[in-house]
Amino acid sequence: MVFGTAAPDTGNMEMLAAYGTDEQKRRWLYPLMNQEIFSAYSMTEPQGGSDPSLFKTHATRDGDEWVISGEKWFTSAGARADIIFLMCTNGMFVVPRESPGVEIAEYPALHNHIRYNEVRVPLDHLLGPEDGAKVLAQRRLGGGRIHHAMRTVAQVKLAFDIMCERVLSRESHGKVIAEHQMVQEAIADSYAEINMLRLLVLWTAWTIDNSSTKQARTQIAACKYTCAKVLRDVSYRALHILGSLGTTDLTPLQAMWAAAPTMAIADGVDEVHKVTVARNVLKSYQPHPGLWPTEYIPAKREEARKKYADLIAADPDLAAWADAARGRPGVR
Repeated sequence: MVFGTAAPDTGNMEMLAAYGTDEQKRRWLYPLMNQEIFSAYSMTEPQGGSDPSLFKTHATRDGDEWVISGEKWFTSAGARADIIFLMCTNGMFVVPRESPGVEIAEYPALHNHIRYNEVRVPLDHLLGPEDGAKVLAQRRLGGGRIHHAMRTVAQVKLAFDIMCERVLSRESHGKVIAEHQMVQEAIADSYAEINMLRLLVLWTAWTIDNSSTKQARTQIAACKYTCAKVLRDVSYRALHILGSLGTTDLTPLQAMWAAAPTMAIADGVDEVHKVTVARNVLKSYQPHPGLWPTEYIPAKREEARKKYADLIAADPDLAAWADAARGRPGVR
């Protein structure tokens, strides 16, 4: 929040930068960048979750205004936002929170339930083309997912630091707990997982910088479910090592652990991202011909014998070795 890189502002700023007119950037993007205003993103609906094909919120043109009616669920920071980026069935709209007809329910307190009761906004509050909401949403969510992963790297590094400090400071059964092998396993696993996540995020960010979020879609999806898993595992190990103190709100660990399930749902559930990765990865592969995989050793051995038949025929020792190899599984 201090540096202006908190969700949902970062994703909304990316969407404005990519699709906003000069006037829209002047009115909303630059104030967001300077933290003069704050924003929310209103997408999910009670009856349809995050599936746009099930959305009902719609904008109808009436003269020089759009009239918006619908209901949104889980609009993070909606109650505190100055403007709300509202995804309708026929476009993406910028709605000032204080517009008449914007009704924010009392609960949930942070991720708000909002009803839009014939909310009127000027025509120039449509962001991007009419009927272009799905395209804008994908552009926004792609950037938002890697931002989540970037923040997770910082979170798990903090959890790791807390864990390492603690294991050197406490004793159990006659020695500091850092000398117990199960504790050492927790440190080693966390170290490896954090650095694998960090490198995956860096590689993905580099790909985005040198192409686009669309080109990096597979990597972004992998970052999203990996960061959720690493946050869950590392925060749990750190919490567990701190014992009773870790279960309280006197350190950040309980909040990290509690946030892990949310991270696995926000901006698309892990299962959807895994399906995306698997489908995209498999596009670069082909089924093998016949019954056996490409690396089936007996078939490869026979191919080699045909390829080098002249050499084998000219060298009795090589021929004898090749004949013997036929009867030894694993000998190539």
